[in-house]
Amino acid sequence: MNILILGSGGREHALAWAVLQNPKCDRLIVAPGNAGIAEIADCATFDINDGATVCAFAEEEAIDFIIIGPEAPLAAGVSDDLRAAGFLVFGPSKAAAQLEASKNFTKSVCDAANAPTADYGHFTDAAAAKAYIAEQGAPIVVKADGLAAGKGVIVAMTLAEADAAVDDMFSGEFGVAGAEVVIEEFMEGEEASFFVLCDGTDILPIGTAQDHKRVGDGDTGPNTGGMGAYSPAPVLNDDIATKAIEQIVKPTVAEMARRGTPYQGVLYVGLMIKDGQPRLVEYNVRFGDPECQVLMMRLGAQALDALQACAEERLANMRIHWADDHAITVVMAADGYPGSYEKGSVIKGLDNITASSSQMVFHAGTTEVSGAITATGGRVLNVTARGPDLQTARDRAYALCTDIDWPDGFYRSDIGWRAL
Repeated sequence: MNILILGSGGREHALAWAVLQNPKCDRLIVAPGNAGIAEIADCATFDINDGATVCAFAEEEAIDFIIIGPEAPLAAGVSDDLRAAGFLVFGPSKAAAQLEASKNFTKSVCDAANAPTADYGHFTDAAAAKAYIAEQGAPIVVKADGLAAGKGVIVAMTLAEADAAVDDMFSGEFGVAGAEVVIEEFMEGEEASFFVLCDGTDILPIGTAQDHKRVGDGDTGPNTGGMGAYSPAPVLNDDIATKAIEQIVKPTVAEMARRGTPYQGVLYVGLMIKDGQPRLVEYNVRFGDPECQVLMMRLGAQALDALQACAEERLANMRIHWADDHAITVVMAADGYPGSYEKGSVIKGLDNITASSSQMVFHAGTTEVSGAITATGGRVLNVTARGPDLQTARDRAYALCTDIDWPDGFYRSDIGWRAL
């Protein structure tokens, strides 16, 4: 098969790595890719959010299967354009991608499906939003309704913080994503991520993970896109996973089909778990980043088989074969992240790390300049390892971190602390 992956982050590097383990992959192209991806696959540069451009490229390169990594092309309807042109695609339609593109849409689906989630209000002006906050009290959660690159969620511990978040959103800090705001009940418990594939009718669970959103050790400091993750997540045991499927995922999939917008792709189910009961925090319509890195490390070659079965609507006969293993990824980020940071610093030591099925450094914000790997983003590397238990995987990942010479970067030293 000739396969095209859209995206440029650590998630797409992990997907590319897993796809290449499978002998069905004859040629792999990633657009636009990054410096790490360029070492294992062909990279191409074009506008991945423009459906006509993607279709033309796929036609020219005789692509058999397209995997869409990030949310932006999905929200732009690229999967619809590709399917209309006759291509096999992994990723939901633009209509189904509203499960991530609009918090209010997701809440309406949960209401119709009677799926347990936080109580909420939806607002289009600051005054009404602040009145609701005053009525509900703090802590409370303020969310930009649209796509905000994983940063449009403020957990406000005081009324003043909540009001400030509302002002920021309506003043344009998150662009059009903040033109509408959803304000939610603060849910107590432990958060974890559950990943399932959906082909419009059937679902296939493909793993659990837990990430670390805060920038600092001990889960302190501002929220980020994710500073590390591990899989499986002990808090999301088989009993809770079953409840999540029966009470949240299946009713959602049925409601989407009832609306005429069947869901096909990966469904990232963010859960808050308390007293053995899961409630929905959010849906994402793509693999999480950095959760994808630990899932792909554990899935390996069978990831391609599962994604293809999903795209071909034959999940009913698909099974995942899990090893009794654990994986962890540690994000190395540029100094200053998630605030302002410098680009262009050189990263050394990567050549000393041997890639294998037990350890990989997945690139996110990197490019090659005159033979040197340089940092171009906030989250730059995902240092990933697996082992028979989480402690072993963690020790391997942190040993790899010490082999990387990057004075302008930093990483948390406690990824996996909840499970350990």
